[in-house]
Amino acid sequence: MRAQKIIIPLVSAFVGGIIAFVLFSYTFKTTTKTVQPQSTEKAYYTSAFQTDSNATDFTVAAERSVDAVVHVMTAYNDRNTYSSGNPLLDYFFGRSNPNPEPIMGSGSGVILSRDGFIVTNNHVIDNADEIKVILNDKRTFVAKLVGRDPSTDVALLKIDANDLPFIPFGNSDEIKVGQWVLAIGNPFNLTSTVTAGIVSAKARNIQIIQEGYAIESFIQTDAAVNPGNSGGALVNLKGELIGINTAIASRTGSYSGYSFAIPSSIAKKIVSDIIEFGEVQRAILGVQTKELNSEKATEYGINDIKGVLVVGVIKGSAAAEAEIKEGDVILEVNGIMVNSPNQLQEQVSKYRPNQQVDIIINRSNNKKHFTTTLRNIKGGLEMVKSDESLSILGVSLKEISDKQKNDLGINSGVQIVELKDGKLKQQGVNQGYIITKINRTPIKTIDDIKRIIGISSGGILIEGIYPNGIVAYYAIGID
Repeated sequence: MRAQKIIIPLVSAFVGGIIAFVLFSYTFKTTTKTVQPQSTEKAYYTSAFQTDSNATDFTVAAERSVDAVVHVMTAYNDRNTYSSGNPLLDYFFGRSNPNPEPIMGSGSGVILSRDGFIVTNNHVIDNADEIKVILNDKRTFVAKLVGRDPSTDVALLKIDANDLPFIPFGNSDEIKVGQWVLAIGNPFNLTSTVTAGIVSAKARNIQIIQEGYAIESFIQTDAAVNPGNSGGALVNLKGELIGINTAIASRTGSYSGYSFAIPSSIAKKIVSDIIEFGEVQRAILGVQTKELNSEKATEYGINDIKGVLVVGVIKGSAAAEAEIKEGDVILEVNGIMVNSPNQLQEQVSKYRPNQQVDIIINRSNNKKHFTTTLRNIKGGLEMVKSDESLSILGVSLKEISDKQKNDLGINSGVQIVELKDGKLKQQGVNQGYIITKINRTPIKTIDDIKRIIGISSGGILIEGIYPNGIVAYYAIGID
């Protein structure tokens, strides 16, 4: 009994000690675990910051793009002189600078394919008698003008070369305000210049394109762009082409904070049309629109100030066919939200006549869905064909020589070499007449005539000159 009295307390004490030790150890380890994650979190956040910093490393995008941006050099003769057609009168009364020095210009371009298609701005090559392209490896090529669209300020060139570096098109619809971009070009003849910035805004209309049916929905960035950058590349950090640098907002002529680029969605469609059809296929929805603001929303009883307000619908248009009405608010085109007339214009410009689009509108504060088929500028569904315009005029044409330009003191023109039954003959135009302008747009190639007539409706004004120096104007209907 005495032994039990001694052993039992000892065992109890021993067991109690073990329990106390286990409890103490458990408490200590738990406290340690609550401190450890704090250190881990700090390390994680530092790592995350470093990852974001790497995401703004521009070297990959620059390396993928810089070799595919070219220097475009142009030359044209300033022939703003007038000849009476009588050498004796010209001798006595003179004509200013009959043999002028060529005027040089420069810009940039972007190689789109291995076989030498190059996109640039129309204003870079406008009036050019000669176009040269200098690659980043310093090779020089004479470029051919394949086609151009002054309404979007896009032009397509071609050089005779293969295995060229090129920039693939990206999706400009996916870019977001605040996203990093690179501008690549040749400002002030400084070749292969790369600048960085962010997308400052989208769908800007700066009213710089003066052509009829002008389409302006520029990407605005703060990447530094200067004279010579026009026609160059705006790329995302993947090195994809999302815009063609076109203009700057400046009071001095040099960069002062903002630059503007044609979205790739527009440029891609224009280039595809020129390659496939020889001219742009313009699709028309047929609505007159205005910006929706609080004042207009109150006037039309609209609760949600989103979308583009329809203030008129053209009879016989795609919009009329879909029964879109004045007072409707267009919210989406094929799933892309539009919140300004510029955005609506940009989305519609991506399509061709006879293509269907889905449109979501707000009518009396209720969403409605419409599907309609876009039409061409004349209200039809067919594609514009290049030869149709010449058959309407009833002429065969040829481009004039440099000697003819010098003799007549004109910059460009296309001459009638055969006159058939058609609109021009009906108006009394004679063979040999040189067409210099249509609707105030200079005519340098036969394709220029086809393009302008293809996008015109109602009538056109033709300006020109006869070989004897007599200037003549003709207005004709083309419907």
